[in-house]
Amino acid sequence: MKIFKRTHNLGRLLLIAIALNAVPVSAGEIALTFDDAPMSGSAWISGTKKTDMIIKHLKDADVPGAFFFVTTGNIGSDGKQRLQQYADAGFHLASHSHSHQSLNKIDAVDYLSDFYKSHLLLKEYDNVVKFYRFPFLHHGNSLAKRRAVHAAFSELDYKVGYVTVDNYDWYINSKARSAYKEGHSLDIERLRRLYLGTLWDAIIFYDNIAKKSLGRSPKHVLLLHENELAALFLGDLISMLKNKGWNIISPAEAYTDPIAKIEEPEKLNFNNQGRVAAIARSQGFEFRDLVSAAEDEQFLDEQIIKYGVIENLE
Repeated sequence: MKIFKRTHNLGRLLLIAIALNAVPVSAGEIALTFDDAPMSGSAWISGTKKTDMIIKHLKDADVPGAFFFVTTGNIGSDGKQRLQQYADAGFHLASHSHSHQSLNKIDAVDYLSDFYKSHLLLKEYDNVVKFYRFPFLHHGNSLAKRRAVHAAFSELDYKVGYVTVDNYDWYINSKARSAYKEGHSLDIERLRRLYLGTLWDAIIFYDNIAKKSLGRSPKHVLLLHENELAALFLGDLISMLKNKGWNIISPAEAYTDPIAKIEEPEKLNFNNQGRVAAIARSQGFEFRDLVSAAEDEQFLDEQIIKYGVIENLE
């Protein structure tokens, strides 16, 4: 399978490596959230099986009130049942738009039309909470757009379902899913180690930024996707966090942190890596110091090869 690479600044990666070790690690609190539900299944793991596996991981570990941010245009033939399964299991559904468009690329009127579609479709389900997560974490490339969208959210009592820990779990999943489709063998144990390692590095990276910018570790919100890797390794991720002393909390609790009250349209222009990075950027932190290696496709391509996840990969 061909690996596609982007051109990156080696210096940025070195700065990232330094930043990862700059602040001592300490245990914190973190909530689990899943974007793009219900994601399609594959020949590897069907959509229904994926939902069953994710629910089992969460229930077995007594994870409280996880949020599934729904892209309602994804619902399809089996999606309605799967979303209701999450609700019936005690988890919550929230909005991730209808068609997953970037507010940086379309005007506020079209964006809000798409949002309203999602809002109306989610009324059919139980356990819906009025939180909205921006696709691509793009909150709008102008103050006028941000103000217009936030005003509309306020009218319907929606809050922003921000993240504090960004990562590219979706990218690793897409590489593994493509490899499986093309007939390559996957080493599941090595894939597990890669998944857990990159997520842990991202958590520590953004926790370190929080300690530098806020002087403390906030109630974190981890961005995950409702994908095959979550179905396979969510239980391992939860165990890893608990073994490292982290407390898994509900997103509802995480969103009571004081950082949720910041007047976002006025103060936070940079949101692509989540709220902790946005706050740090507003304080003058350099952009290159706010993007973790877990969001670098070239780095992840190299890690996939290093870990030997995919057989016969060159």
